[in-house]
This record gives sequence, structure tokens and C-alpha cells, in this order.
Amino acid sequence: MKRFIAYYRVSTDRQGRSGLGLEAQTASVRDYVTSQGELISEYTEVETGKRADRPQLAKALAHARRINGTLVIAKLDRLARNVAFTATLMEAGTDFLAVDNPTANKLTIHVLAAVAEDEARRISERTKAALKAYKARGGKLGSNHPKCRPLSQEAAKRGQRAGVAANQRLARDAYVDLAPHLRELREAGKSYRQIALALDAEGHTTRHGRKWNPVQVKRVLDRSRKEGQS
Repeated sequence: MKRFIAYYRVSTDRQGRSGLGLEAQTASVRDYVTSQGELISEYTEVETGKRADRPQLAKALAHARRINGTLVIAKLDRLARNVAFTATLMEAGTDFLAVDNPTANKLTIHVLAAVAEDEARRISERTKAALKAYKARGGKLGSNHPKCRPLSQEAAKRGQRAGVAANQRLARDAYVDLAPHLRELREAGKSYRQIALALDAEGHTTRHGRKWNPVQVKRVLDRSRKEGQS
């Protein structure tokens, strides 16, 4: 039996509160999944247009990846034309399905990503041509620019710290949807080993596809506590 993780999206806070558009998405996905497999969990994104990140999408993808499930959405049209969504889905490597066009799977996403990549290449070429023309007129770029300053040691260290932080975010985001469940089990008096066994029994794997162990459980809980305190 196939296992599905649903992802819904509404565009404004008002729509998110009222359920406008959400009910139709939910009904469409649930009707489809009923005949195809099991709906494990649902995630809803409320986008205001003021932020580019999609925390609920990250949670949905992480969940689908861990259970070797399929991410399912109601309609492909607006989401698939969104470059950020396409890039996130491609990087996740998760199976994907749209109810309004079930054949629009990962192959379709590859095509959409290729179109976005081609557009990015064209923009890059136009930018390079403009910079070349600027230099031909005597303009200075990079280290030759009068206002350019060499990278200080402190700036280099900040860059290194940013790289470490990025790796830590990857580890944190892989379990962002699962951390509350781990905390609940821990608060119920379960040991790290008991929690690991429970996660294995529920079909959850680590982000590397392995079974859970007490050390991994403790790491996720420790990161979760630190995030809650920050």
C-alpha cells in the first residue's frame, strides 16, 4: 500500500483562517488517496507573499522522505510554476504526485526545473554582456573597483561559521516535523532506546534511511530543545 503525505497551500492569512480554497484541496487529495493508499499526514502552508521560505513544505518533504512515501498536492498549476517550489522538490528527491494531473510526476518537475534553469542561464548571459560593455567603457569591477576592500580574516571566519550553521540547519530540518513526537514520548517517560524502537515500529527512518538508535534520538531532542530556547 502506498503511503502519502499531503501538502496544501493557500495564498493569504485570510484564506488560511477562513479555509477558502483549502477545503477543496483537502477533499480532492483525500478522495484520490482513498482509492490509492494511505494518507499518513497533512501539512498546510499559508503564504503571505512576504516570505520565500516554506517551513510546512520542508516538514512534508522530510516526512515523506523518511517513510519512503509520496508527496501529494491537489493542483499542479500554480505550485509547479513556482521556481522555489520546483527547486525544493528537486533537491528533496521525494516521489511526487498532483491529483489534477497524476502523470505529472518527477519527470514533469525535471522539465519545469530545466525551463527555470534555462531562464537563469539567459539572465546570466545578459548580465555578463552588460558587465562586458561596462568594462569596455572603462568601468572597474571586483578588486579593481576603488571602493573594493579585501576580505578580512574576521569576514572569512564569518563565512566558515555560516557554512557550519547551514549544515546544522540541514540536520535540524530533516526532523522538524518529527521532533514534537519525540518530545511527547520522552515526556511520557520513555528512554532513548524505547523511543528509537517506537520510531522503527512506526516506519520512521533517519535522514540517511537507517534505523533509529538511542544516540540519534538524543541528538534530535537536544537540537529541538536548543531551537526552542533560542
